[in-house]
Amino acid sequence: MNNFKKIGMTALAASLVSTSVFAGEMSVKGSAKINWENYSGVAQNSSKAFSMGNQLTFSGSGELDNGMNVSLSFVLDQNDDSSAAGAANSGAPFDSHSVSISSDAMGTLVFHGEGGDSAQNAVGDTAAGNIWDNFDKKVSGAATLSESAAGDNIMHYTLPEMVDGLAVSASYTPAGAKDESSSALGLVYTGVEGLTLSYGQGSADGQVAGSGGSTANADTTSMKASYVYGSVTLAYSDHSHDSNTATSDQDATSWKVSYAVSDAISVTYGTESIDSKGTADTSDAEYTKITTAYTSGGMTVSANYQEAENMSYTTAAGEDMDYYGLSLSFAF
Repeated sequence: MNNFKKIGMTALAASLVSTSVFAGEMSVKGSAKINWENYSGVAQNSSKAFSMGNQLTFSGSGELDNGMNVSLSFVLDQNDDSSAAGAANSGAPFDSHSVSISSDAMGTLVFHGEGGDSAQNAVGDTAAGNIWDNFDKKVSGAATLSESAAGDNIMHYTLPEMVDGLAVSASYTPAGAKDESSSALGLVYTGVEGLTLSYGQGSADGQVAGSGGSTANADTTSMKASYVYGSVTLAYSDHSHDSNTATSDQDATSWKVSYAVSDAISVTYGTESIDSKGTADTSDAEYTKITTAYTSGGMTVSANYQEAENMSYTTAAGEDMDYYGLSLSFAF
């Protein structure tokens, strides 16, 4: 009997050791941030507002016996989903979450349960950093940048490096309630010192299954280039969204110049222009932004001024707005 007990305990101990290999470790990452901001314009003259950052990212990873790495990322962000009125997660603190599987030989496969980017819009931000996103909810019909399908339950695959400096990725969004699934491709080249070239192309099927036709289907292409020379960084981007419905077509261009005054101080100026082909859209939406930042240790102080004109593609007085912002952030 004693021998059987010994064998049993040895087997149990071995199973516990084996299981612990897959447990991995979880960590929490966040930052402290205080913001001050104010919008002003004919249509809105907001009172000055203070806010603070409230996002935490939980992440963990572990290596399997077959050499593959598995990792989990989960973001806690209060009221991030509050715009989803009536949804089960409306107002909940839960945000983007994903599981990734990777190895040197196979590359990296990421499944985004929520908040995923397609391979196209992963490289599709404008050169100036999507200034429009700070104004798109301020007036009815305000400009937004149309992109390929993304969001929840999307798969994103990054291939192993086959050419020095070239990263290749692809994504797939299941059809769900739509007629067709959507896919996208992204390329990023960094093989020349100081130069970064990005290209993204993807599709979006907006037609509900069974409704007939495919008038809402669209293709989006993004191209971007940036070059760092000494203390100066220059960037330019071009974005095109072509739909089967001509009035849904869109073109956007942007450029940015940054200057590092010193290791601690930098100044950036950028612009964006979005051209909509909608029948009621008579003018391009125009945006500019200037930012100054000072970094010392883990502390960053930044101030920025942003200006929006013709936000809903018309020249009405209520379509113009200014934004002033200050932020103090700490990384630790």
